Formats: sequence, C-alpha cells, structure tokens
Amino acid sequence: MTRRPTRPRAYAPDPAAPGRTCDMPGCAAQGEYRAPKSRLKLHDYWWFCLEHVRAYNGSWDYYKGMSPGEIEAQIRADTSWQRPTWPLGRIGSAGNWEEEWVRDPLHVLSAGGVKHGHAPPSATAPTDLREPLRTLGLSWPTTLDAVKVRYKELAKRHHPDANGGSRESEERLKTINLAYATLRSRLIAEPRLAAAG
Repeated sequence: MTRRPTRPRAYAPDPAAPGRTCDMPGCAAQGEYRAPKSRLKLHDYWWFCLEHVRAYNGSWDYYKGMSPGEIEAQIRADTSWQRPTWPLGRIGSAGNWEEEWVRDPLHVLSAGGVKHGHAPPSATAPTDLREPLRTLGLSWPTTLDAVKVRYKELAKRHHPDANGGSRESEERLKTINLAYATLRSRLIAEPRLAAAG
C-alpha cells in the first residue's frame, strides 16, 4: 500500500488566507495565496488566486531598483544569514595564538620538554629587559643576532601594510620596535651581559 504524503503541496492554498477576493483588479476568484508587496515590506502581503500569484511570482525581482553595489552587499550579507562576520584573527584576541605566553611559574612545562613558541624569559634576565624579551618572544640569555632575526620576523608579520592597514598591527609594531631598540642598545653597550645570564 502506498503511503500518501502528509505535507501539503507547494501550490495548496494558504490556511491563513483572509477569505477575500483576489487583489488583482478585475478578478473575482478567491485570494488564497499570499505574495509580499515589496522587498521592503516582506511581511505585508497581496492575496491572489493561483493564476495571478503564479504571474506575480514569475515577474518578481527582489533586486529591482538596487544598484550593483547594493546587490553585492545584499548577497554578501545573505551568505552569513544577515549576521556580521570578520576574517579570522581580526576580532577578539589582538595577537596570534602562538605568541601568547603560557605562565609556568613552577617550570612544569619546561622541565618536561614542552615548548610553546619561545620559552618565557628566565628570572635571571635583568628586570628592565624582561618585558622586551617577552614582547619579542625570546628567552634569556640571548644574542644580538637572535634579537635581530626575531625582530625582522615579527616586523614583517605585524607591519600594517601586510595586514590591510590594521590599527592593531600598527600599535603592535610600535611595541616590537621599542622592545628591539631597548634590547639592541643594551646588548651593544654591554656585550658580556647575555653571556653572564
């Protein structure tokens, strides 16, 4: 025995029809099918008979009267269900996850050989160099060559031109520049400092 579908057919009359005649001038049939009056009034309906709702739907153009730019913006918004979206990494955490520091005051991770990016500067680093070392992601002791290599890497990654003119990248680069200048000048002035650490 064949089972009949319980879902109403697509062309079945709307059960919420107000029970009035078709809104098409000169038509005396029942208006059992709704159609939006415009894209700006999607919940304000015309009520048509089956013949006239088919004709109305056939000529319906949602984008009528919109500029190409407005159409493009509408299509882009529709791909995310009208909810704003951003490229990954632009909202929320300012930095990349691999640059975030894992606080390990008991040295559990370092004792087990686990590394997360670069090891945090040790407690033997001079107090005024701890923050610059942390900013560049370097451990202590370090060399001027290591500082230069790391600076070039971070400056290239965080340069505003490489990040679409991002204000966050500009501020991050300023911090990186300041940390590099501090470490560079200190290591040039006191070359034995790192070896003593």
